[in-house]
Amino acid sequence: MISFILMVNKQGQTRLSSYYEWMDMQERVALESEIIRKCLSRSELQCSFLEYRGFKVIYRRYASLFFIVGTKADFDVRVKGISSDADNYENELGMLEFIHILVETMDRWAGSIWKLEGGWRQASWRQELSLFLLSKSKSALLHLAPSATGDSWLSFIIFVLLLMSWLAKMAFLALTATRVATAFSAATLRSVGASSSLAASTSRRSLSNAAAVAFLDNRNRGASASNTAGRFLSRSAAAASTCTSSITALRQSTVVESELEKNLGVSHPAFDIISTDIVQEFGAYCTLYRHKESGAELLSVSTDDDNKCFGITFRTPPTDSTGVPHILEHSVLCGSRKYKTKDPFVQLLQGSLQTFLNAFTYPDRTCYVVASQNTKDFYNLINVYADAVFHPRATSDPMVHAQEGWHLELEKMEEPLTYKGVVYNEMKGVYSSPDSLMQRDAQQSIFPDNTYGVDSGGSPVEIPNLSFEQFAEFHQKFYHPGNSRIFFAGDDDVAKRLEIMDEYLKDFGPSPESKPASTIQWQKKTFDAPKKIRNPYPAGNDQPETHMIMVNWLVNDRPFTPVEEITVTILDHLLMGTSSSILYKTLMESGLGESITGGGLMSELMQGSFSVGLKGVKPEDVDKVEELIISTLQKVVDEGFTEDAIAASMNTIEFDMREFNTGSFPKGLSLMLGSMREWIYDRSPTDALRFEEPLAELKESISESGSKVFQDMVKEFLLENTHRSTLEMYPSKTLEEEVLQEEKDRLAKIKESMSEEELQKIIDTTVELKKLQAAEDAPEARATIPSLELSDLKREVTEYPIAVSENEAESGVTVVRHELGSTSGIAYANLAVDVSGIALEDVPLLPLFTRMMLETGAGEYDSVALSRRIGTHTGGVSASALIAGVNEDGGTEGTVSSGEHFVTKLLITGKATSDKTDELFSIFDLILRDANLDAKSKIIEILKQAKSQKESTVQGSGHATANSRIRSRYNVVGYINEKMSGLESLDTVKQLLNQAENDFPALLARLENIRNTILESSTCRDGMILDLTGDAAVFEKIQPSVENFLSKLPGDANAGKLQDFYSAPHPWVAQIKEEMAASAPVADEGFVVPTQVSYVGKGGRLYDIGEAVSGSSAVVSRFLGTGYMWDNIRVIGGAYGGFCQFNPRDGVFSFLSYRDPNLAGSIDVYDGAADALLASAADMENDPDALKTAIIGAVADMDGALSPDQKGTAQFKRWLTRESPEQRQKYRDEVLNTTPADFKAFAERLKALKDPSSAVVSSKAAFEDAAKAGKEFTLKNVM
Repeated sequence: MISFILMVNKQGQTRLSSYYEWMDMQERVALESEIIRKCLSRSELQCSFLEYRGFKVIYRRYASLFFIVGTKADFDVRVKGISSDADNYENELGMLEFIHILVETMDRWAGSIWKLEGGWRQASWRQELSLFLLSKSKSALLHLAPSATGDSWLSFIIFVLLLMSWLAKMAFLALTATRVATAFSAATLRSVGASSSLAASTSRRSLSNAAAVAFLDNRNRGASASNTAGRFLSRSAAAASTCTSSITALRQSTVVESELEKNLGVSHPAFDIISTDIVQEFGAYCTLYRHKESGAELLSVSTDDDNKCFGITFRTPPTDSTGVPHILEHSVLCGSRKYKTKDPFVQLLQGSLQTFLNAFTYPDRTCYVVASQNTKDFYNLINVYADAVFHPRATSDPMVHAQEGWHLELEKMEEPLTYKGVVYNEMKGVYSSPDSLMQRDAQQSIFPDNTYGVDSGGSPVEIPNLSFEQFAEFHQKFYHPGNSRIFFAGDDDVAKRLEIMDEYLKDFGPSPESKPASTIQWQKKTFDAPKKIRNPYPAGNDQPETHMIMVNWLVNDRPFTPVEEITVTILDHLLMGTSSSILYKTLMESGLGESITGGGLMSELMQGSFSVGLKGVKPEDVDKVEELIISTLQKVVDEGFTEDAIAASMNTIEFDMREFNTGSFPKGLSLMLGSMREWIYDRSPTDALRFEEPLAELKESISESGSKVFQDMVKEFLLENTHRSTLEMYPSKTLEEEVLQEEKDRLAKIKESMSEEELQKIIDTTVELKKLQAAEDAPEARATIPSLELSDLKREVTEYPIAVSENEAESGVTVVRHELGSTSGIAYANLAVDVSGIALEDVPLLPLFTRMMLETGAGEYDSVALSRRIGTHTGGVSASALIAGVNEDGGTEGTVSSGEHFVTKLLITGKATSDKTDELFSIFDLILRDANLDAKSKIIEILKQAKSQKESTVQGSGHATANSRIRSRYNVVGYINEKMSGLESLDTVKQLLNQAENDFPALLARLENIRNTILESSTCRDGMILDLTGDAAVFEKIQPSVENFLSKLPGDANAGKLQDFYSAPHPWVAQIKEEMAASAPVADEGFVVPTQVSYVGKGGRLYDIGEAVSGSSAVVSRFLGTGYMWDNIRVIGGAYGGFCQFNPRDGVFSFLSYRDPNLAGSIDVYDGAADALLASAADMENDPDALKTAIIGAVADMDGALSPDQKGTAQFKRWLTRESPEQRQKYRDEVLNTTPADFKAFAERLKALKDPSSAVVSSKAAFEDAAKAGKEFTLKNVM
């Protein structure tokens, strides 16, 4: 029995399809994708018959078209009892003859069959076909098949042609009316494009979009990914057959026709086409090119995404730990052949509409990436980046290497030598963190023989060994186009892409040695037995002498198959993906340590590794941790995973993959980094993006053998794998001093070995470098940087849909809806519950309370069962506290708030497909009402983990700690945030941990009181808001679920009202002000931690309460951060980052530095900012281009790309804070109309900054040096 007939072109696009038995549309999509791929991948020497999932498939190729017929396979006849008579059993040779007859028949009316493909996009083709067939009678149709043999065949041909006649008529009518087919195809593409997810970067499991962005922010165009390089998009994701129904809404109908098809195989005389491909999972139309002269490979991906992305990646394996690829990554963006300024990167930051502008170094590759929604801007960014990587100033100017890498600095002959350099100081900051030290040592321990065994980011001890000549040679060796992978994605013109790149690539001839020289060698599994390593980490004097231990495996020493990649990723989630995953849970509940380290699978490189362990381990328990890890893995091998565990893990990952929600992070970048995981190793870039076929194979394997596939993998790649290391890190309270002393001794020895002439040369070079760094770019140099005009900017503020329904369905609850064009069948939901009734002293417990809602179980579900229920039925559920200042009734918008009016909410957030919202809302209700608060051991575990994480944050992200502390001194909301998440919260966590261990009933009573208060029946519904984002179809489908949820929420729908927070001060305000006066005085504070760098903050009140704040403040503040602060804190000062922040709602302004070698000097820079700004304001009177650049950069910050859920959340918060559209437009107008006078006015305010104060995180030695320079601080030992 014939089941289906497909006509497909050689690019894999379905041109015609007919099905003769019912099949769900989603099944058709998957079936066609998999069968087409199998047929097209077979060589001409292979048989034209194959069997696939119950179908016997017969195909033949004619010119550029494949004709594919599917029949019921012998399996169905033998096993399923289908009748084997002539009507139901087809002969393969007969099918081939049938295909030939069908082709001859079509050839009669089409002229030549090979012309069908070339003319497929032309309406005249289809109109001619339909008119021809509609004009024929049955006898005419019979005449069209003179070579048919047998009445049954002839009858079938007549049936096929009549069916095609009807389909053609329908298509013709649609085309001649409104060309609905094209529009439908485009819409379908958008839905199919929403079919994957952004995977994690710095951890082994999927992170939120904010975490992914933070990963790149932490690299701020240059951080090494040597130990935490991201796997942003992994094809290693899959789904369980038991949970497919919960995610089918994410896949819609197949793309039959699309405007994007024309972008496949676009030709250019300078390029050869290697292959064309369609990645249906993402709606991506891909053409792989090779540049004829240079050998560069270019992947052109056409999608309907207006956030266009360009990237160029070089394979850059280092042979030592001097950090040469990392330093080069910083340096190539410091001027080039065409773009003459000192730092074009900064000019682009200052004055483009970029949605992404960065570069990052992996252990084996370096990536340069830009993205923009504005086409003109996009081309500008591409040109600057392309010229930078191929023709950088850095390879001919040693000053760039000195600035970005390292140099010896000396200002006076009698002073000691010092090392300076951006990367040098960055890496000193990185390796001040015990976590970073452990990750580096762990990686090097299992990769002793290949490039992964050295530090691509650079070791501070080794960086000064890198000479300028070695630096330039590395660029010459690895930055040839023949060693590059060039990537485009988005809706821009393909021909233009090729034209732009040819302008740069045509300067280069072939380089046969480039690729072989950069080939990554496999690290073989050479350990006969596991290795043990002990290294110190820096600890503070008051820090407990606990150890860190991590067990590390080299997972694979051969390429994984696609199915193995999926399997190992799902296995990682089963072991470590959630707090209820078996290995994670067992370690945390053991009491052997405070928090997890390692995090499981890292698979972004050619070879994967698996690492897991604990921090905060007592010396006597070190061996027990390793034993527990091994015994837990043995238990997995012996007992396997339960069905519900597998279903939850697989559904979680598949939901993320299909949703493809990258937030404001460009989707094109996630596609690029996903493809690079294979492409960079000379494998197919598009195969790296596919997951449907291996997904289906994994599902089939699970359906046949359950957990066995995972058990076998644990056994082979972990338990029986002796290429393993166990790394123990022990505390050293003298290590920081030893490292600093070693540097001083080394520098003293260097100085002693130098003659006076040599020292004078260093002094002269220091002066010259600082002079160059401080010098302004010449006007003619600035003119080389391409820029937009103000007329290119959108003047209207972007608004998102919102509809507010108060007391919906007489529930007493307000429902807010954001109906978007498409959310791919997903409903996004936020339930906000008022918490203003809880006591202020219990506010710091809210972070603990929200974690318990999800991690301690609820109702009849223990923690494991709850986690699995969430994973199986939803795309994720989270809980957090929301504190937001609001506009006061009767007040004037755009003025500084008193800080007394704000809303305080507990926010439960989740997402699910529309058919699973009942489950989503049921989970919301469950964790709100019945979270298990009486969980002493789990609470202690959570608090220990929180303590460890907060200590790491202070040490590694001290700028955030300093900023929170500064803002807590001037504003009520800032003070609350400091209590909940700032440095003060670390003290709170320590106190809560002590209470949990020694007086748990008292802590439990506090937690129960929080829940009882927020669920007070007389008022709780009045404070509830249900915020929903979806498309029209989603809202229609979920409405019954919404009404049911509202009716069951706790509280009385007709009871009392909460106070109006928009007209009366929040009930916490009076007590907070008393506390602020006593415990948050305006003072200069220093926080002592073990570190080799500083995080320096200073701020104060720029605007008083009630003063109007113009939108121009955003322009000026940004100008300061990307100009004066960049030049003086980063370029001249050598810090990794320098920036400033201004909040127009509270009027507080702050300066901040990141991984800063200076302390007192940075504060002096801050103090000079006002005068510098006044000078800039004067210059702008005669330099309108500088003003224009500043305005464009500010607009870029306002117009970032948002995902559907982000659009809904943004509009919800606008509504919640009572920010009007009129005020938003006024603010934007003020940004666009900024003048030099606004700069001057801002500078004058900055010069008169009120009640300034500082907060600094640094070492004891740095504070002592600062005191000598006249900068005194009240010190507190944090660690």
